[in-house]
Amino acid sequence: MRAASSARTGEQPLLHDAYLSSDDDGRGRRAARAGNRRGSPLPPTAHFAADTEPGRPSLSRRSTTQLRSRSPTTARAEARTKYTYAASFLVLSLVSFTVQTELASYIQHELKWSKAYFMLYLTHSSWVFLWPLQVLYQKYLRKRDQSWGYFWKTHIQYIRQTAQMVRRQEIRVPRGMGADISPWSYLAWTTGGVTTALTIAGLSWYIAVSMTTPSDLTAIYNCSAFFAYAFSVPLLKEQKRLDKLLAVIVAIVGVMVVAYGGGTSSSDDSTGPSSRLQGNIIIFFGSVLYGLYEVLYKRYACPPDGISANRSMIFANVFGSLMGGFTLFVLWIPIIILNWLGWEEFEWPTGETFYLLSISIFANMVFSGSFLVLMSLTSPVLSSVAALLTIFIVAVVDWFLTGQPLDASTIIGGLLIVSAFLMLSRSTWKEMNEQQERKTQIDLSDSDGDED
Repeated sequence: MRAASSARTGEQPLLHDAYLSSDDDGRGRRAARAGNRRGSPLPPTAHFAADTEPGRPSLSRRSTTQLRSRSPTTARAEARTKYTYAASFLVLSLVSFTVQTELASYIQHELKWSKAYFMLYLTHSSWVFLWPLQVLYQKYLRKRDQSWGYFWKTHIQYIRQTAQMVRRQEIRVPRGMGADISPWSYLAWTTGGVTTALTIAGLSWYIAVSMTTPSDLTAIYNCSAFFAYAFSVPLLKEQKRLDKLLAVIVAIVGVMVVAYGGGTSSSDDSTGPSSRLQGNIIIFFGSVLYGLYEVLYKRYACPPDGISANRSMIFANVFGSLMGGFTLFVLWIPIIILNWLGWEEFEWPTGETFYLLSISIFANMVFSGSFLVLMSLTSPVLSSVAALLTIFIVAVVDWFLTGQPLDASTIIGGLLIVSAFLMLSRSTWKEMNEQQERKTQIDLSDSDGDED
């Protein structure tokens, strides 16, 4: 760690472009004092000479007074804003996932178009459109008065600065500590690693679906919520909270009740003991890997805590597009290998299959973009348990579509999952408020010693 007195020389602010909001600016000042790097905070007394935008005065006693005015009430309001955004994207993700699931099931079982990897490739490749759609939204609905040249220049600068924060896990990166290093190579390697983990986890589901029972498949794969919590403790430095652990356990119990409460069907008995064991091992590996994927995304591809909700949402869609691009331009290779081996013959969808698959792919893009934003704004644990709500929602939708009523196990298991989600939501909301208030207290104590 460098001495605090040496930090004033030769440093520049990271946040100074046209996109910079006052919220980010205030958070940057606070993070400079309190430290915002996960697991490795900066010295509380470190100062940055250029805490303000170009042309604005440096932090003085007067600006200290302004900083002091950010009360715990303001901190709670910031947490409430972030939680409101998260709730909106949660609803959007649940609706879009339900649409995708119903269409995918109809395509595979009714239209007899079952191309597991090719469908996975198409759905994940669609994420490449998340960033372009976001750019069009910002340009024509938010920045309509700006020319394309100026808008694009400031937008890329904004993304580059956010990527620097992600790389360093600090809101402000002084010159000499990585501010001048390009973040694109870091993003390339991170995109490759995170996307590969996600693809293998998703592929394991398709491999195991014909080897084990639907009950085992559902129960084991959705244990990823527990593994997300397990990986969050060492990688994200999350506190071990009894209420959070209890919520995860209740959610998994709910999944078990849904999966096994209805008894064993004839389709469950169609797999042999050896095949079922192998399938369960494969899907267990996929469950662990999916939980790891969620935590890796949060740890290495999300901005640090304390950043504005808007910046987190924008960068989540950017990274989602990078994952889609990696899938589109790299992960097409297994399609050729699978076709050559005869494991999955290539067949382009046509007619009704093509039409419904296009809607399913669009729904998956909406779900994935919403889910990435949800994880960025909250935590992998809450997002993973929230995803379990789709089990109950899809069952309810099937009830309306087929007329077959829900059995007792589905209702009880669904209520357990909903209860677990509400418990975890309350715990997360409490944790977010505590973090915001703790940062505010640090700001107030540090501001007393500020001098020009």
